[in-house]
Amino acid sequence: MSDSKSEKPPSESQLDADPFDSPQDKKLVWKVDLRLIPILTLLYLLSFLDRILGLTTDLHVSAPQYNTALALYFVAYVLFEVPANRFNPRIWLPTLTLIWGIASICQGLVKNQAGLFGIRFFLGVTEAGLFPGVIYLFSVYYRRHERSWRVAIFFGGAALAGAFGGILAFAIGKMEGVGGRRGWQWIFILEGVLTVAVSILAYFVVPTWSHQATFLTETERARLLARLAADSDAARQEKFEWFFVWQAFTDHLVWAYALLFHGFAFVLYSLSLFLPTIIAGLGFSSWQAQLLTVPPNALASLSIWGTVWVSSRYNARAPFIIGSAFVAIIGYIILITGPTAGAQYVGVHFAAAGVYTGNALLLSWPGENVSAQTKRAVAVALQITVGDIGAIAGWIFLTLPRSILYIQTQYLACLFTGRTHIIAIGYLLFAAAVATYLWVWMARENKRRDLLVANDGKGRDLDAGEEDRVQQERLGDRSVFYRYVI
Repeated sequence: MSDSKSEKPPSESQLDADPFDSPQDKKLVWKVDLRLIPILTLLYLLSFLDRILGLTTDLHVSAPQYNTALALYFVAYVLFEVPANRFNPRIWLPTLTLIWGIASICQGLVKNQAGLFGIRFFLGVTEAGLFPGVIYLFSVYYRRHERSWRVAIFFGGAALAGAFGGILAFAIGKMEGVGGRRGWQWIFILEGVLTVAVSILAYFVVPTWSHQATFLTETERARLLARLAADSDAARQEKFEWFFVWQAFTDHLVWAYALLFHGFAFVLYSLSLFLPTIIAGLGFSSWQAQLLTVPPNALASLSIWGTVWVSSRYNARAPFIIGSAFVAIIGYIILITGPTAGAQYVGVHFAAAGVYTGNALLLSWPGENVSAQTKRAVAVALQITVGDIGAIAGWIFLTLPRSILYIQTQYLACLFTGRTHIIAIGYLLFAAAVATYLWVWMARENKRRDLLVANDGKGRDLDAGEEDRVQQERLGDRSVFYRYVI
């Protein structure tokens, strides 16, 4: 564990005098960025493209059956996230990508309801380990204040997937009848083939843990580990203990991070996966709706990167998460009350920018604030698991067995501009309340610990007695010397 100063998030003045922020360090971090961020962002972009369900009525499924197919993906996603966060990323992440690419191809070949149910569940199983695995991998390569910006770039892949997905769906959909297959089948087949090809490349690019990173020289690896050791527990080779798992499951902050994502997740998935439907409900034709998904998704990417950059500069998360929630709420209010389709389309942009930005910020928060390593791994996976339970709720509002790529009915126009938007506002208000709770509690706890250290040279923390290095490691973020990023 680091010394007392190392656990405090650095202020801007401290960063100016940071011994680990030299030109050589910046060059090292840039080298790590080039190795991690492009390939991992591409994998996440592909996962978002491959998970979209765009099946037409030629499968002869009823409305409840269609809802079940939609929900099965997230049921599997929720069940398999926590167990999937401690495997070697160099093998684990490319293998997941390869398998879900094959699953995506199979989505374009299904012939009946049973095949649809099975492949959707299997797709959820294979994609479950990607997001928590990548977030945890970031935590063992970057210092605490460096992580949020990288997570934002990575999560921007989801918004870019929405932009590219609209264009791809429009273009590939023109292959209707080619080879005797429907347009929606070709979308899945070609996206799956692309995913399989990228997974092969990923085996040669995705790195392993930082202390074994072969893409760095011995000198660079030693410097990287020194940077991490001076900042947090990321450089320590921690043995697995159930004690740390128990710490995660009994920490109210860990559950608060999970509930925060739960509040945003319903809105994220209902917006990202049904955006063509929402836009079609404004009166645009199906092909126009596909192309009109590009601007709000592109704006969301820019909003993510701009807001998270500012957040990193000020080393603050909570106020920007809350602000993003209210930007999205404004968007949904415009969607509900806008007098024209053009005005409502403006609301779509506000909603997309707020929802995506809030998610990018909150998903990096546990990685910055949870210690030790095993506890952090569980906390990150638990956040995604509980959050995606909110995504399952989104499917109850889709009641017709039609393609989200082609659907355009007055019923769904009323459905999406009414009930779902109002419920989305409720979820966002809940998320803002949880973020406020985290903000207030952690700010008060940081002040309490400052006073303990100031009044007692060694401090007392949670009845732990005198803290030596081993005790600090076991206390993790509960240590009196630890400071939360708020």
